[in-house]
Parts: sequence; structure tokens; C-alpha cells
Amino acid sequence: MVNSNRIRAELVGRAVALQPLLSEHAARAETDRALPAEVVDALADAGVFRLLTPRRYGGHETDLRTLTEVSEALGEGDGSAAWVGMIIAVTNWLACLFPDKAQEEVFGADPDARVTGVAAPTGTGERVPGGWRVSGRWSYNSGAPHATWAAVGALLRDESGAVVDQALVLIPSSDLTVEDTWRTAGMRATASNTLIGRDVFVPEHRVLSVPAAAEGVYPRTSQDETLYDSTFGPMLLLCLVGPLLGLGKAALNVVVEGSAEKPLSFTVHGRQADSVGVQMQLAEAALKLETARLHTFRAVDEVDQAAISGGPLNYAARSHIRAQAGFAAQHVLEAVSTLLNVHGASSFADASALQRIWRDANVAARHAGLVPAVGLEVYGKSLLGISDRVSLMV
Repeated sequence: MVNSNRIRAELVGRAVALQPLLSEHAARAETDRALPAEVVDALADAGVFRLLTPRRYGGHETDLRTLTEVSEALGEGDGSAAWVGMIIAVTNWLACLFPDKAQEEVFGADPDARVTGVAAPTGTGERVPGGWRVSGRWSYNSGAPHATWAAVGALLRDESGAVVDQALVLIPSSDLTVEDTWRTAGMRATASNTLIGRDVFVPEHRVLSVPAAAEGVYPRTSQDETLYDSTFGPMLLLCLVGPLLGLGKAALNVVVEGSAEKPLSFTVHGRQADSVGVQMQLAEAALKLETARLHTFRAVDEVDQAAISGGPLNYAARSHIRAQAGFAAQHVLEAVSTLLNVHGASSFADASALQRIWRDANVAARHAGLVPAVGLEVYGKSLLGISDRVSLMV
């Protein structure tokens, strides 16, 4: 544990050291709608993409806590950079749930492999000898320009056309094309464009059943690597909150620093910091961010501890985590909104980092995995003992 804490502190320290670089390039990255090469290289050099890659392939093989703390630190510098780093790291973890032969194809051939993906089953697979013929369009593939592989969702159909499974399939990026569709209000530099595949052959060993994975059944060979015993749904949901926590902290820092000099117009206060109303709003925003962080890290630690203990979390625990993830994201949005109220109309100037933080946070928090109403429904049903399942991503 001491060693893992030391490694975590080192990796988080590297992420903190990147904040000036990320902030410097954030506006340019947004204009270009993709991270510049120097930012991608810096993330790679800091070990961000390898956070959850097995040590046997040269990765750090850390845990969800480390990923969350690192992406939180990166989010203080730039939300898009944090998101891309998080997505590649966690999808590399996802690739390690596949059979060993698939892992070897991805990481054995290229220890620097970068996997991105789209879990939504917007593709279809037809049975062919030795595997599946897969076609589809997969939107919102964050980090697409930097990926070497993609894990994408597909409904698998038998010879009669009946759906026999929902799966994630691993496909080399070279077998897919990218359509430029990501033109959004925020998180522009994530380049979350649409992947397109037509009649791509996917061998059987590059297929992962989502219903089975949701219940903790992975086709990988069991090894002494507790990270890959982490529970599927909570791992893929909680990772999304880290960049949002960083964005919230960045907003708080901007407003606190500005309040020391910025006047409160049409009042007697020469500085916002002298206003009781401002003081109260800052305190409320800070506590909302703290609430978000407490919920997130309580859940993150629960996921990591379950992996160490060797068993997946039960459905009640998973439903609670699904709700906590969306609840935390909403608290970040509420805090950011309050902070913009404090800072005033200048928050929306092109030159202000706050307007980008506001847009990035609001786009990121609308990820399907963080929709608060779904999380609350899932958790409420669990509390009431209602057995209906509304999502596999729990």
C-alpha cells in the first residue's frame, strides 16, 4: 500500500506539473477541435495513457483512485485534455478484460497502444466462420485522432437475424474511418468524432459480452492483477467524474483570485471579497465541490477495495455508485453556475477561462453515463427492491 501511494503521488504530481502547459494550449486546442501534438506527447510522457495498462506490457497498472486524481489534476488545466487522457487510460483497462490473445494483439505488439471506444451498441455483428462481420457508426469517440484501437458496441445476430448478445468488439483504428461530426459548445478539443466500420472481420477472441461483463464475468485468464477484477459498470462510470472535479476546482480558483481585485459593481464594495453575499456564495460553491468529491472518492475507493478483495460489487452497491456519479456531476455544475454568478458578466468574455470551463463542464456532465435521472431511478428501484433493470451500465 505504501508503494502504491508513492506511485500515485508521483503520477498525480506529474499531472499537476502539466497544468501550465494545458492552460496555455487550451484556447488553441478548442479552436483546432483537437489537442495539439505537444499536449498529447506531454500526456504520454507523464504516463497518463498507461495508468491502467498492465505492468507486463510496461504500464503502471494503478487503480481507479489514481486515474481519478490524475484526471482531476489535468482538468484544472484543461477539461478536454483531462477527458482524452482519462478515456484512453480507462479504455486500455477495458481492452485488458478481453481474452489474453486480444490483449497480446493490442499491447504485446505495441506497448504504447491507445484504445478509445463507444459502448453504445450502434453497430451490428453477423456470425461468420471464426468470428463476426461488424458494421456500424459509433458517435462520441473521444480521442479518436490519437487512438490505435477502438472498442465499440454491437448487437450480435445469429443466422436468422435474432440478437444473441450485446458486445464490445476490438477493432484496429486502421480498419475504421472517422467522420468529423464533433462540433459542440464545449469539450471541443476531445475530437469526439464518429467512427464508421463496414463489414469489418472481428475474430472471436476480440469480443466481450457486455451482459456477462456487467456481472463480473470476463474472458481474460485470471492472473495476479487485481486491477482487472474491478467491477465493470462502476469503473466505466466513475472515471467520467474526475475531469469534472478538476473543472470545478479551476472555476473556484479563478473566482477566488478575481474577487480580491474585482469590484462589485453598483455597490459600496470596491472588492467582491468584501461582500458578505459573495463570501456566502463562494462558501456554498466550495462545499458543493467538496460534496461532489466526497461522493466520488467514497465510491472510487469502494470499487478499488472490491477488486482487491477479489469479487465484483453486488447490484445494490453498483446502483448506489451509478446514482453517486450523476449526483456528483450535478453538484459540480451547480457550483460552477454559482461561481459564474459571482464573477459576473465578464465570465463570458472570450478571454476568460471561465466561459470555457462552464461550457466544458456542462457538456461533460451530459455524458449518458452521468444522466442523474437514470442513476436516481436505478438506485431508487434498488432501495425499493424492484428488480427491473433499466441499464446494463450499472
